[in-house]
Amino acid sequence: MSRLLGLDYGDRTVGVAVSDPFGTAALGVEIIRRKRPSKLRRTLSRIGELAGEYGIEAFVVGMPLNLDGTKGIRCEKTMEFGRALEQRFLLPVIYWDERLTTVEAYEVMEEAGIRRDQRDKYVDEIAAMVILQDYLDNGRTG
Repeated sequence: MSRLLGLDYGDRTVGVAVSDPFGTAALGVEIIRRKRPSKLRRTLSRIGELAGEYGIEAFVVGMPLNLDGTKGIRCEKTMEFGRALEQRFLLPVIYWDERLTTVEAYEVMEEAGIRRDQRDKYVDEIAAMVILQDYLDNGRTG
């Protein structure tokens, strides 16, 4: 069965999660870090490695809508990233509402007992898991 790669795109990091083979659970993979926001070559290369390793059929990219549902400048940057994924890998990109996923990621870490001073190390990966899990739970039927 094909899998999905969930991505939480940011200026300097991309949190990565993958669906299990049955499409029921999102599993954290890693955080891809880059020194400059405009440098995507290595980021895309790593995403390609992961897509090949997991047999990805599509990408689920978190769309950072404003709380009122409107699109801001971050949405345009995210869509540019999505277009780069589509062009490079010839796989579909599904944009998924990521409002409040960072808040939820911090709550998950608190419940898991991750110390407050360690949470920034994991937040992007966990946010990618939250985005992908929400899509798995609601996207295919909604």
